[in-house]
Amino acid sequence: MASLRSELPRDPETLQAMLIAREAEIERLRQIIKELQRHRFGRRAETLPEDQLLLALEEAEQVEAAGFAASEENAPATKTERVAKRRANRGALPAHLPRIETVVDIESDVCPCCSGRLHRIGEDVAERLDIVPAQFRVLVVRRPKYACRSCEDVVVQAPAPARLIEGGIPTEATVAQVLVSKYADHLPLYRQAQIYARQGVTLDRSTLADWVGRAAFLLRPVHERMLAMLKASPKLFADETTAPVLDPGRGRTKTGQLFAYARDDRPWGGADPPAVAYVYAPDRKGERPIAHLDGFAGILQVDGYGGYKTLAGRNAVSLAFCWAHVRRRFYELAQTGPAPIASEALLRIADLYRVEADIRGRTPEERRGARQQRSKPIIDALEPWLRQKLALISQKTKLAEAIRYALSRWAGLGLFLDDGRIELDNNIVERSIRPLALTRKNALFAGSDGGAEHWAVIASLVETCKLNGVNPQ
Repeated sequence: MASLRSELPRDPETLQAMLIAREAEIERLRQIIKELQRHRFGRRAETLPEDQLLLALEEAEQVEAAGFAASEENAPATKTERVAKRRANRGALPAHLPRIETVVDIESDVCPCCSGRLHRIGEDVAERLDIVPAQFRVLVVRRPKYACRSCEDVVVQAPAPARLIEGGIPTEATVAQVLVSKYADHLPLYRQAQIYARQGVTLDRSTLADWVGRAAFLLRPVHERMLAMLKASPKLFADETTAPVLDPGRGRTKTGQLFAYARDDRPWGGADPPAVAYVYAPDRKGERPIAHLDGFAGILQVDGYGGYKTLAGRNAVSLAFCWAHVRRRFYELAQTGPAPIASEALLRIADLYRVEADIRGRTPEERRGARQQRSKPIIDALEPWLRQKLALISQKTKLAEAIRYALSRWAGLGLFLDDGRIELDNNIVERSIRPLALTRKNALFAGSDGGAEHWAVIASLVETCKLNGVNPQ
């Protein structure tokens, strides 16, 4: 204890500075622990994910429906009232669905009163939605052979129709079903094999994998064309997510990356259809987006990943940064305890989002005008306020990191003020990343780099179809 006292500085100012630094370090470590606890045990999303919300709602609705069914058994009047309400709110069935009619007629057309003949005065028509379970069928192609009675060596036969899988048994529709089930409905191949086996069709998982690989190979030109069309656009969104890939030599998985490049001009009424293309890379190096976006010149809306800065430095690309990522850092601080500076920053950012909600769907000129009038004063006041607060706090805290994150990207964060085509955040492409996360969660990992490339090719087509309201199958 005496030796410890001898090591302490005798100067009170130095001692006070050491205590302040120690307290700042302790507070920083506490904040890191709270953040780790939140990521481990708490909800990671800032808002309740829609899927989880729907799960909770459907459970509540099931309980409510069961309660209604029980009450209707004992109260006929209540049942009649609910049936009428259900008919009024159920909507109409699509006209393109085939109709299979059944006539439920009376047993006799003799009047029960006078025994005269009844005549038809109308009818009631009721429609119900029916589902025919997926049914396998076998398409048999017969090719007759013909020979000449005079020429022994002449045999004439029509050529066999081309097949997607030469020597295989699936039709194109079967392969499409497997692809959509895997990449749109997130069903791994072994689960699909189990589903097919229930109908007596035994297909080995490796057989399905062979179909997927061959289809992905044949779809590569479509994927390349999609990426080329996206690179010709004046504005794109970019993001990336991890792609675990099996690494047999090491006996574990390695971490690859799926880069997503998206276009969605609907918020400002653009004419180009929305699209997204994914590109797999074995790592997250800065040269990856440079190679992917070779030839692109325009606005690239991104998060804080440094690889895009390298791209902007080499090409004619302007980086627009994401306010959602700025907000997220302050949100994490505000969630773990009292944080007046972070809470005030959240309120100011919320004002920007209120402006965006009012101008969504308007022309770029209208959006720019509204932003100059309403959003620019908020931005102009926010920067000096952040710098002022940064000077008052310890530079080692998570709050200081959040403020520096915003200030270091300030030019790109303010780019939306002068261009009505730019969004406030990168959420459009982040929404296109979520289906990949679902597939990753169910499949656990890709079997190889080639498998991850197939994943990128097919997912690009599936998610682009979904963006345009097209059935991917």
